[in-house]
Amino acid sequence: MKEVDIRKLIEPARIMSESLNNNQATGAPFRERGGFRIKVCGLTDVQQVRQLNDLGIEFAGFNFYPRSPRYVYKKMPATSIKKIRGEINKVGVFVNEDPEELLRTVDECGLYLVQLHGDESPRYCERISNYVGVIKVFRLSENDNVEWKIKDYYDAADMFMFDTESIAYGGSGKKFDWKILQGLEIKKPFFLAGGISAEDVAELQNLSKEKVAKDLFAVDINSKFELAHGVKDIDLIKSFRTRILT
Repeated sequence: MKEVDIRKLIEPARIMSESLNNNQATGAPFRERGGFRIKVCGLTDVQQVRQLNDLGIEFAGFNFYPRSPRYVYKKMPATSIKKIRGEINKVGVFVNEDPEELLRTVDECGLYLVQLHGDESPRYCERISNYVGVIKVFRLSENDNVEWKIKDYYDAADMFMFDTESIAYGGSGKKFDWKILQGLEIKKPFFLAGGISAEDVAELQNLSKEKVAKDLFAVDINSKFELAHGVKDIDLIKSFRTRILT
């Protein structure tokens, strides 16, 4: 493979990420902001991304893990993803990807953030974060020590995401017990993920009153808002957004 000048390749994406970080992405967390941001993950249709943008959804997630049933390249080429415009921020989901290939994808698709959903080390995350904003995912189970799991990543990632432990990578569609977050101070903006559904509005609103909500940045929704893999129920998302912001 021809050696790639990563700095030249990724410079446009890094600039976009810095702009995002200086504005929306590192803006006020939940309590200061007065509501939830929403990321819709597993998108595979340009028109649906446009609809979500029109609804005011802040983040659109595209899965670049080939084993995922929502692998975006099955339905959308890089050129189509790059052409997406609007206020919505494009996030690429990767699992243990080769760093150069990941950064090439960021450039080809015009991604603003990357979500690292595998076993990426702090060193790996730090390398990627030199060029684009990084969300590091931590998959949690009932007895996990959250503070211990995240301690080595504070300087390596821009934001965290808490998802449900599973054998498979890329999300399980199941919810973990949010009680393990109670009383914690994460001290870094985080996304809450893992099987969140339209029935969870009241529980999310209760969570927003907890100490940990000081750093709650956004909720990540996916499979519980689908008609089929990668095909979102836009009306359900619209209803969820309305309810969660009231």
